[in-house]
Formats: sequence, structure tokens, C-alpha cells
Amino acid sequence: MLTIIGEALIDIVRRDGSERSFPGGSPFNVAIGLARLDQEVQFIGRIGQDEHGALLTDALTREGVRVVLPPVDAPTSTAAAVIDDAGAASYDFRIDWSLPALQEAAPEVLAGSTVVHTGSIASVLEPGCQEVERLFEGARASSTLTFDPNCRPSITTDPEAVRGTVERFAALADVVKASDEDLEWLYPGADPLDSARRWRELGPALVVVTRGGEGPWAVSAAGECAVPAPRVTVADTVGAGDSFMAALISGIADRGMDGAAERERLRSLTSEDLEELLRECATAAAVTVSRHGAQPPRRSEL
Repeated sequence: MLTIIGEALIDIVRRDGSERSFPGGSPFNVAIGLARLDQEVQFIGRIGQDEHGALLTDALTREGVRVVLPPVDAPTSTAAAVIDDAGAASYDFRIDWSLPALQEAAPEVLAGSTVVHTGSIASVLEPGCQEVERLFEGARASSTLTFDPNCRPSITTDPEAVRGTVERFAALADVVKASDEDLEWLYPGADPLDSARRWRELGPALVVVTRGGEGPWAVSAAGECAVPAPRVTVADTVGAGDSFMAALISGIADRGMDGAAERERLRSLTSEDLEELLRECATAAAVTVSRHGAQPPRRSEL
């Protein structure tokens, strides 16, 4: 079982004068992406007991994702995404990240999980981020931990205020994925790759940096590796990083490197395996950017 902890919300996408609503949220997208890659997945998040919440729950269960927590008697969070002429998205969030039900359910909800993933808003927004960090740290004894900060400056406007939190999650994790934009925002003026190298020294086996059309780069005990991004016509970039993250987790599970017992195998990932893994992830992201919305690929499409 792979466990995803984080926000699920409704993306209200505005483009060319039109408006449409889609299920979204970075961890939500990762869960869907993993299910489409034929992984067994459960999702832990805050979903409202309303029409938007029903849309999110239906989307998860339709893909075969187990929804752990019951809906809350409150509105479901939303994110208004405005797509520009280049296909890039900017967001305006209306989100509540409190998890009272999780305190009652944990840690039993993680029993049998070989991977626990979190990130984005869930890892930095009060009050739920404290519960997520506690659960994440507790899972280290049994699970591979993966983390994607997926920074949202429109919510957490001060990088200094969240930098320590992000670094704690990175230090706990076995695998960290961040975009070059994430790292530039967290460490203004620093080379994103140098920032990633410093994160690797905190403890992760693997730190990956996505760089859009330039292709992903990674650092591990085997050294540094970069692969080109496949050439595609970009519809929009919504969900591309989440598809990459899902493929990264899935690739580790496919190679039998998931679970705390396999931590040393993950740390011994060869440069050849790392290059192959990055190519798989870049392909998954390329499929997603070639179509509108956060639509991660199925295994058969790869």
C-alpha cells in the first residue's frame, strides 16, 4: 500500500473567458497518478461534505484509491487557476487545512504502507501541518518517505517562515522532488542545484529537481544525473510535477526499493537505474503537459 497525505481541492480553471471545475490538489493528483500506474493507493486528506467533496471522493474511488478519512461538515477547499497564453497556471487558494479526524485514526491508518508521501500545502499550512509532520516522522520506521514541497507563494508568502519546516521534511524523507522554481523561491539568489545538493546532505537518498523543458536533474550517492525532457506541444502545465512525482514513487516501488527494510537498496541506486528512472518520470510529465488539466498517464500510455 502506498499512502498519500495532503490536500484535495477543486481547481476552478479560468482560460480564454471560460470557467470549468476539476478535482485537484498536488497530493490528490499524485494519488490519482499512482493509481493509474497500477499501484495500490490510499489517500488521507480533508474533504468537505458538499458537492465539491463528492466530486473529489468520486474521482478517487473511480480510480481505485481508498479514501481513509470521512468527509468533514465544512466546505471543500478550492483553487482558482488562471491559465495564461503560454499554458502556465497561477493560483488563488481558498483552503482550510485542519485534520481533527486524523488524530483519531493515526497511526493505524499507515499500517502496511511501504511508501508515505506528502508535501505542498499540507506540509506548511497550520494547523494540519503539525499533524502531518508527526505522522510522517512516525512512518519512517516502516516506510519509504517521499516529499515534494511544491511551494505555493500565494498561500505561504514568506520563504523564511516555511524554510525550516520544508528542511525538516526533507531531512526525514528518503526521496525529495522539487522544481527549480520551488528552490529559487526558498533560497533567493542561490543556484537551485546547489540547494538540492545541500538537501541531499540532510539525509535523503535521492533529491530530484524538475526544470520544465530543460529536463530533470538528480543527485544521489551514485552522483549527479540529468536527462532531457521529451519534446511535446504543451497544452498547459497543470499537474505536470505531480505526474512526475507519481512516476517517481511508482518507479521505486516497481524496483522493489519501497519500505524501510529496503532503505539501503534505495541508497545504493546505480547511476544507470537513476537515469532510467528519470526518463520514466519525464515521460509521464510530458504526457500530462500535452493535454489540458491534471491528467496523469496510465501505465499503458507510457
